[in-house]
Amino acid sequence: MTARIIDGKAFAVALSKAVASSTAAIKGAHGFTPGLAVVLVGEDPASSVYVASKARETVAAGMNSFEHKLPADAPESELLDIIARLNADEAVDGILVQLPLPKHIDTNKVLGAISPDKDVDGFHVINAGRLATGQSSLVPCTPWGSMLLLKATLGSLSGLEAVVVGRSNIVGKPIAQLLLAADCTVTIAHSRTRDLAEVCRRADILIAAVGRPEMIRGDWIKQGATVIDVGINRVPAPEKGEGKTKLVGDVAFAEAKEVAGAITPVPGGVGPMTIASLLANTLTAATRRRGLPEPTDFADACARLMA
Repeated sequence: MTARIIDGKAFAVALSKAVASSTAAIKGAHGFTPGLAVVLVGEDPASSVYVASKARETVAAGMNSFEHKLPADAPESELLDIIARLNADEAVDGILVQLPLPKHIDTNKVLGAISPDKDVDGFHVINAGRLATGQSSLVPCTPWGSMLLLKATLGSLSGLEAVVVGRSNIVGKPIAQLLLAADCTVTIAHSRTRDLAEVCRRADILIAAVGRPEMIRGDWIKQGATVIDVGINRVPAPEKGEGKTKLVGDVAFAEAKEVAGAITPVPGGVGPMTIASLLANTLTAATRRRGLPEPTDFADACARLMA
């Protein structure tokens, strides 16, 4: 048995098209253009590339893109001032502060300063609380994108046993809440879970988000399970030449694909969904702020585009 490969890249293209279509319809009906503001502190090369990619995708979806860049030594107060202005700016529907921030800046204070209604990363404690209590919220992009992939692969998730390996506020905890809302039976495990391999073997759905390259082995996986690998780890690749590297996930892919029923690859699985999900969150925030009907069901729209 060889697993079905879940093509996150193709799904992300479909999601971006669905967002662009909904954005065009909203602009035509209501005469406003959703806007996403991204704030970058410092000149980390990976962050700079990622921010530029977000800006391109935002414009391609028909939205306004606003970029704010600060030097790495900018005081925390300057960043907070920018956030306050963006909170008050009616042209801005979504605010994203690129992480990680320099060490002299309090990340929790910065994230807490963003208006929950414009918090398109879904990191504000109010959005986390809304998600945990089953209320309407803006959901972190990677967990939400992972759920779209799961629903596209499996349809109904009701009654399935899900194991989430990882307990971060960014992925592990929110995706566990989303799985609970989808009527799964959910276990949150982590690197210190006793007999982690045996816990993983119970899972119909296995979410790997622990940040350790290829930690989850093929014999940890239940026959036919669906595996969502959120990990992105850069490791040496001597087979490519001296000093070369490659990206791998938290799952030993070559082993896992011989056991799983479906699996996301790294790269090309969950990763491409993040920016597309961010755009969907921005559109959702724009409609909620104005009391308009929310966008179409993106899972259904993507399924039609990929049919």
